[in-house]
This record gives sequence, structure tokens and C-alpha cells, in this order.
Amino acid sequence: QVQVRETGGGLVQPGGSIRLSCSASGHTFDNYAMGWFRQAPGKEREFVGGIAWNGDYTYYADSMKGRFTISKDNTKSTVDLQINTLKPEDTAVYYCAVGYCSRNGCNDATVPRMTKRWTDWGQGTQVTVPS
Repeated sequence: QVQVRETGGGLVQPGGSIRLSCSASGHTFDNYAMGWFRQAPGKEREFVGGIAWNGDYTYYADSMKGRFTISKDNTKSTVDLQINTLKPEDTAVYYCAVGYCSRNGCNDATVPRMTKRWTDWGQGTQVTVPS
């Protein structure tokens, strides 16, 4: 059974930074990607980006390029999301999910199109940026 868990949320003042971590267990994640999503109050969930579990490929949604960085911490076996220059509109619950890319791995042909293939989700972690 795959277990996914996010940590690191909190209250951050505008202009600050935060680093979220996602851990996953219960499976061998070869050819899998870890994705980050967020859902603001009253809005639909949106895709931030994803990274291959082995760290050799990273993708960002167009609207998330610039202030968001996804990275793999091999020492802790976590996938981290760094958000800089936080804004009140970044207030959301941030989720991590696991999804299978393909037998050829994770790349531009897979991660951006994995809309329905993120199969295992964490409970989310709240990030609040006051206005």
C-alpha cells in the first residue's frame, strides 16, 4: 500500500519562502513521478509540477515557473517543493501525489499529460500567506 505524506506547511509572511517535503513508501517507484498540486479556498486543484522519482526530469506548469522549485533529496528520499517570494494568492493546501509515467520513464510525453494517472495522494499541508 502506497503511503504519501506532505510536511512543512505553515504561516509565512508575504515575500518569505517555504519548503515543503513529500515522502512516499510502500512501493518501488521506478518510472514513477511525484507531483505537487495546490488547492486554494473555493478554487479547483491546480498542478504545480512534477519530478521523476530518480530526479532526472522535472516539469513545471507554465503558471508556476519562476518561484517554484521541485527537487529530489536523495539523502532523505523526499521530493521537495520550494516556494519563494510568497504571495497571499499562494495560500492553499498543497498536495503531493504519485503516478506511473511509462516504461520509458518520465519525460515531456508523460508528466504533463498525467492528469488522471496520479494514483496515490497525501493528505495535504496548509500554506497560509496573510494579506
